[in-house]
Amino acid sequence: MNPPSQSSSEPTRRTILKWAAAGAATISTMPLARGAHVGGRQVIRIGMIGCGGRCSGAAAQSMSAGKDVQLVAMCDIFADRIEVARDALRREAPDQMLVDDDHCFTGFDGYKHVIEAADVILIACASKFHPMYAEAAIQAGKHVFVEKPHGIDPAGVRRMQAACDLAKEKGLSLVSGLQSRYQDKYIETIKRIHDGAIGEVISMQSMFLRGPYRLEARDPAMTETEYQFRNWYHFRWLSGDDVTQSLVHNADRMSWILGEEKPEWCFGLGGRSSSFGEVFGDMFDHHAAVYEYSSGPRLYAMSRTQVGCYSNSGDIIMGSKGVCHLDRGRIEGANPWRYRGEAQDPYTAEQVALIEAVRNGEPINSGYHMNQSTLMTVMGQIACYTGKPVKWQDVAESKLEFGPTPDESNFKTAPPTLSDESGNYPLPMPGITQFL
Repeated sequence: MNPPSQSSSEPTRRTILKWAAAGAATISTMPLARGAHVGGRQVIRIGMIGCGGRCSGAAAQSMSAGKDVQLVAMCDIFADRIEVARDALRREAPDQMLVDDDHCFTGFDGYKHVIEAADVILIACASKFHPMYAEAAIQAGKHVFVEKPHGIDPAGVRRMQAACDLAKEKGLSLVSGLQSRYQDKYIETIKRIHDGAIGEVISMQSMFLRGPYRLEARDPAMTETEYQFRNWYHFRWLSGDDVTQSLVHNADRMSWILGEEKPEWCFGLGGRSSSFGEVFGDMFDHHAAVYEYSSGPRLYAMSRTQVGCYSNSGDIIMGSKGVCHLDRGRIEGANPWRYRGEAQDPYTAEQVALIEAVRNGEPINSGYHMNQSTLMTVMGQIACYTGKPVKWQDVAESKLEFGPTPDESNFKTAPPTLSDESGNYPLPMPGITQFL
């Protein structure tokens, strides 16, 4: 069950299906001696940068790949999050969760200690820092899993691409959190699209409609910067807003369907209609972006984060011979088909893939798709903020960076946005705000 070699970092369908099968199986009984482990050891040490639910989930899924995977270090800028995650993971995998008090690191330099202590670094924290931490881990010779998005602005995406390129040079794995590419249902369905089951792709509809991310009330003891870090999903200088944060999954699947073709340009609309008050930060609560491709198709993408509204995170692909409901694994039209396999967990499958790559010394690299998909959503986010058309070339060459750089950001940093007397933060104004 080997991942592809460094010279072929794009996974094949057969390879991913093998990972998917492993992710669905009971894999805790895997033998310890499976080829070359890190530095000749029979143990793979993992470390967490960020102790929220996503990184905790990634750690548990990574440890499920075998008893030779041990969690040895954790960090977060908030100590209470470390303790919550450590307790949960100790219950999940008591024999593999080996993080003592001396390997729980807080503050903005904690990531350096985790990188020093571990062989595989799991990164899932405020998205602004994903490129910086991935870069530091690769420079230190460590394998990396990094959650989406892979940058919140053009400067961040370029930094992540450089980290991917360096990982290839060093023979290290860098795996993206865009887990759809590890799910057998998507793999089988998209193969049929590529084989012509719906004919020529004409248009695509993508949705990520849900309620808002977790809202954390202000503690009077917090500084403004600490408050914004506690609610980082709700501030664009830390998260990039919802097109980049959520629709990146859909954008990645659509890029996959179109053979990684880049859109030529896009336009968008968005705003805030029902989510007011300081806990909602300075982000829009609804977006729509339309992407046009030189080969002909258009992508109609929309996201919403509002309470009490219709939810859907699916994609519909319309072709000249049929329609594909991608999330359901169903094709209607001239070549009807439905996926009937078991739905395995793609989050586990991607961690199994990473651990297998480390065991076998055959690195995998998600750089062929992760940064392009992220930049595509950055492009859409800017279009929604400004109300102006945005060309791919312009956003790819832009030096735009939201807020202070990640290297300059800490609890002493003055936040780039402050609330007014009503408790609301200023929002971008389409038609007026300029970013490029």
